Amino acid sequence: MSRLRILVLGPFCDPEAVSMPYVTYSHAAALGKLHDVTLAIGAPAEDHVRRANGPFRNIEVVRMPTLERIQAWSFRWIFRSNFDSQALTAFGYPFHLAFEWYAWRQLRRRIFAGEFDVVLRVLPMSPVLPSPFAFFLRKGPIPFVIGPLNGGLPWPGGFSQLERQKEWVWGLRDLYQYLPFARSTYRDAAAIIAASSQTHSEFAGYSDKLFFVPEPGIARSLCLDDSRRPEPGGKLELVFVGALVPRKACDLALRAAAPLLRSDLARFTVVGDGPERSTLEHLVRALGIEKAVVFCGWLGHAEVLKQLRSADVFVFPSLRDNGAGVVFEALASGAVPVVVDFGGPGDIVYADVGCKAPMTNESDIVVHLEKALTELAHNRDYLVRLRRQGMIYARERLTWDAKAQDTTRVLQWVLRQGPKPDLLPPKALTPALGPSRGNVIPNAGSPVSG
Repeated sequence: MSRLRILVLGPFCDPEAVSMPYVTYSHAAALGKLHDVTLAIGAPAEDHVRRANGPFRNIEVVRMPTLERIQAWSFRWIFRSNFDSQALTAFGYPFHLAFEWYAWRQLRRRIFAGEFDVVLRVLPMSPVLPSPFAFFLRKGPIPFVIGPLNGGLPWPGGFSQLERQKEWVWGLRDLYQYLPFARSTYRDAAAIIAASSQTHSEFAGYSDKLFFVPEPGIARSLCLDDSRRPEPGGKLELVFVGALVPRKACDLALRAAAPLLRSDLARFTVVGDGPERSTLEHLVRALGIEKAVVFCGWLGHAEVLKQLRSADVFVFPSLRDNGAGVVFEALASGAVPVVVDFGGPGDIVYADVGCKAPMTNESDIVVHLEKALTELAHNRDYLVRLRRQGMIYARERLTWDAKAQDTTRVLQWVLRQGPKPDLLPPKALTPALGPSRGNVIPNAGSPVSG
């Protein structure tokens, strides 16, 4: 495979951050092992990126000192450093446009001089934030590719958890298509990479150049052999990892596990913190399971992985998660995921590696989760089979290296250096109606042998 010369646009890629900055940095670094990658970043991330000493041909820093100060001040004092705010996406629109305009001015001569083969925008991930680069390159000299994109997950009705966290700005989401560069971004892109079935469905009109590559990934170094030494008749070890906010629905996990916990057949560890903690602690007392539940608060990443590697089951009934990289880590660690079939977790988990409850209503989800946990508690052979399959699946299909290989196939097709890759989403959805066809995971989740 010949090495491509890729200009990656990732304004806030950051190896020392969490969530999207870390995910996109890891993706860019994995591509850097295969190709000559020039990573264009904003000045606030420069020190962290240089300290990581990633496999990049060059790091191009785009400096916007005045705008960066305004953005940082606003994030701290207006948004109270809340990355989970939906309004933050809309607020970021002018800053992202400015970054790409400055990057274009800084790099256009080198682009036209033939220094790069292709431009890949990995940030921002939200499909509502357009890219001027697509318009700038509409007549060449090189193609523009965008993604993986993720977002647009609906807020299903009938869930008190979601009603408490949904913001008014969501109702304005469809207005993005009238913003400058919104239409040219996807019209002029040579390929669009979607990171979820939901996002893929939103771009069905571009099916001739639309591909699926999941949002998160996992380092191959974390895909270790199973070190568990279960004792006969031992308790089922359950773990939840995540922010204790309404949409993560830790309350549903506790309610579903309560019968096993009261019968002294399981233990439950909650890793994470947030505004719902006191409510959850009250729920634990009300359910009479306080002796079997431990709240750990936030832990370092190494400690989180240790918890996952000692757990039997990762109970994660999040009601709205676009990516959920922690599900990847659970699979790689051998903690069998029990999730709700919606969003990122629903895309990644399938019947050979975990259990899924249909996205119906709160009481029905609790019933399905309880049934799954009871079966895993009483059928340890089934538990071990799912664990082994999940660990193979993570090692073979969910690493950053695998993600970089899939992205490479898209870029090679764009450059007419390879066939069109068959990268389909796990589910076929219609934007308004939800699932129209269920598939076995064909790419990120191909059936594995074990």
